[in-house]
Amino acid sequence: MKARPIILQLGPIPSHSEFRTCGYRGSERRRTQLGESSSAAAATATARTTDDPSLISLTFRGATKRRGGALDGEGARVNLKGWQQAAVAFGSAFGALLDPRRADLIAALGETTGKPAFQRVLQRMRNSAEGRDVLLERPRVISTQVSHAWDMPQNTFGAAYAQFMGSRNFSPDDRPPVRFMDTDELAYVATRAREVHDFWHVLFGLPTNLIGETALKVIEFEQMFLPMCMLSVVGGSARFNEKQRTLFFQHYFPWASKAGLKCTDLMSVYYEKHFHEDLDEVRRNWGIIPCPDPKRSSV
Repeated sequence: MKARPIILQLGPIPSHSEFRTCGYRGSERRRTQLGESSSAAAATATARTTDDPSLISLTFRGATKRRGGALDGEGARVNLKGWQQAAVAFGSAFGALLDPRRADLIAALGETTGKPAFQRVLQRMRNSAEGRDVLLERPRVISTQVSHAWDMPQNTFGAAYAQFMGSRNFSPDDRPPVRFMDTDELAYVATRAREVHDFWHVLFGLPTNLIGETALKVIEFEQMFLPMCMLSVVGGSARFNEKQRTLFFQHYFPWASKAGLKCTDLMSVYYEKHFHEDLDEVRRNWGIIPCPDPKRSSV
């Protein structure tokens, strides 16, 4: 079998709205580059440049490429050996540090470094009644399954989510597939972690600018202990100007550190079954502390 490359593009990107750091959003073109250009992995990997000097290509030879049962149609999962995971993780980390908005690279980094964390999340979900329902039914945050949120009454969680997505012209379908998890169950947990990201934006009242995304990564780290989340905080804060850095560490970081620890296990929540409930009520039930207005509050 002829190996084709996994391409990690480290060049400039079109716009911030097309690739969101924590939301793992990516355009169809880059989804093709990252999600469909890999074939199997194995004995040797080579790094080379393509005709475009902003691309780095990692070619893995001889391993398996297979589809995850629950996630068929979203691209193939690739089984990487330890050193191959390290190669993808290193390349992804380097590119993500250069540009923390690169959702495709952050997604790859999260998968290749996050397996132990996702295994712990999986066990917590198994220990929760609602988490077990999520694992059993495997809901997806895609337009065909969450469109009823747009029909929810005002002040409900579902209506707040619909307003959040609509006002930003976001689509729940615009996320790269999980490719580097060993099992279907872990692949689903990783997929779920990506797809509930916008729910967390709504619940915590965070903006989708660089400060808001970086603050949410603090909460995600405290909820899941993914190494990628902390790297995103480091990379994101390194890109702040002096005013933004002061605001983040004086206001957002202390709040996020507290909020992430105080709330319930957010990965074990079946959000879609709570769309009809009042937003303030679900926040109270889940121990959510919305982000205070930095102009009115000191944390």
